[in-house]
Amino acid sequence: MVLKLFRRAIESAPPAAQVPAGTRLYAIGDIHGRLDLLDQLLFRIEADNRTRGDGSTQLIFLGDLVDRGPNSAGVVQRALEIRQSGRPARFLMGNHEEVFLKALNGSLEALRFFVKIGGRATILSYGFDEAEYDRLDYAELLPELVRRVPAEHVAFLRAFEDRIAIGDYLFVHAGVRPRVPLDEQSGGDLRWIRSEFLDFRGDHGAVVVHGHTITDQVEERPNRIGIDTGAFASGRLTALGLEGSDRWYLST
Repeated sequence: MVLKLFRRAIESAPPAAQVPAGTRLYAIGDIHGRLDLLDQLLFRIEADNRTRGDGSTQLIFLGDLVDRGPNSAGVVQRALEIRQSGRPARFLMGNHEEVFLKALNGSLEALRFFVKIGGRATILSYGFDEAEYDRLDYAELLPELVRRVPAEHVAFLRAFEDRIAIGDYLFVHAGVRPRVPLDEQSGGDLRWIRSEFLDFRGDHGAVVVHGHTITDQVEERPNRIGIDTGAFASGRLTALGLEGSDRWYLST
């Protein structure tokens, strides 16, 4: 009887999530201005990729390239160089890019909020020294920031995607609204949602790969995988590797 129940459990278990045959993906978690860690992780990805043989390899950046860490401008530039090199790579917009772009569009309210959530480090990385930053009020700082952020950085960030669906996986920055069809999800939820998504144990229609919420280690659940390991503070930047039904992790 026990053997029959065991067999029935195996037969009813859902198949493992997969990406299409011949596809190898590396999803990179929240970088937050840590160019040093991004370069280390890219090196490890290259080394790992070489050991796995032929395949169509693509990078997916889960958003929050900027803020908190010391070199947001350098991270954006490195990501832009990857795009310009022709290397297959896609980029999701995080909530921090969203606020940064609103500020660069001329919103003083957005600039104040940007600073509150870690934007001071981003501003300094675009050529401000601390004395200059401290001297300027928001009304003076905003036009100077707009002037100093390269137009190609702005255009690059504006082109970031809301979601990426590949095989049985959905890649987003923050998560999805439970019980809402994936093609009807709002950009706000995809970039900002937290507890409603994290606490939900049901099926989303895909395994959701996300950042946004920091955990000490990768958080792997049946319906989602969180890979934001708090790089700006912990020194651990994490990537998820996917090929076929295989799943593995790399970190700094």
